[in-house]
Amino acid sequence: MKTTITHNAKEYEIDLSKPLDISISITNKDNNVNAWYVDAPTIEPHREANFTGSIVAGSSTNFYDISFNPHSHGTHTECVGHISAEHQSVNQNLQQFFFLAEVITVHPSEENGDLVITKKQLKNALGNHTPTALVIRTLPNTVSKRNRQYSHTNPPYILEDAMVFIRELGVEHLLIDLPSVDKEKDDGKLLAHKAFWDFNGEVRLEATITEFIFVPDKIVDGPYFLNLQVAPFENDASPSRPVLYKVE
Repeated sequence: MKTTITHNAKEYEIDLSKPLDISISITNKDNNVNAWYVDAPTIEPHREANFTGSIVAGSSTNFYDISFNPHSHGTHTECVGHISAEHQSVNQNLQQFFFLAEVITVHPSEENGDLVITKKQLKNALGNHTPTALVIRTLPNTVSKRNRQYSHTNPPYILEDAMVFIRELGVEHLLIDLPSVDKEKDDGKLLAHKAFWDFNGEVRLEATITEFIFVPDKIVDGPYFLNLQVAPFENDASPSRPVLYKVE
């Protein structure tokens, strides 16, 4: 089903029957994607007294408890509350859910023993595009990203000046296929997070970062509309399901 969307006085056509889901789901398996030194999620029948919430175990319904950490266990969207002492809820700060996005692919370069995303790489990949949402796919791009165990592996990250460039470009929603935009062990500096939200200036409460996405190779670089679906948790971060629609 095709529909026309108007964005900044310009019309775009998308096909709602062709969604491109770039989320990673949460499972109760040991190979669930993971970071930040926590155990795998648990999804199991609720148990108390003589009750077990499983039809297989004799219950009339399946009634499962779920334990997970949104930052560690799958695609999640976070707001500035992730790094602020003041409680900020992504459910309250994110009030729009459909954005013009640009998908780009970058190959992190090596600097001082780390793999990093630089300002130059972003400028080259974006050209003259100034999207509201930016989706970054990193290379190499293998399906193992869906199950990778990232703890103690020093994954690639975004340099501070590159993130300043993203912010000054006007990007309000950043999506990336890594566990964090910052270095895994950075002594709590969080330079990229702070640069994106302008933490020491006019804090961008409405801006979000979505981590742990996976962008299959079949999704080519270019413009899309993004539907950013976030579970309504009153928390700094929430599990999310970003879905792209190709601009036709």
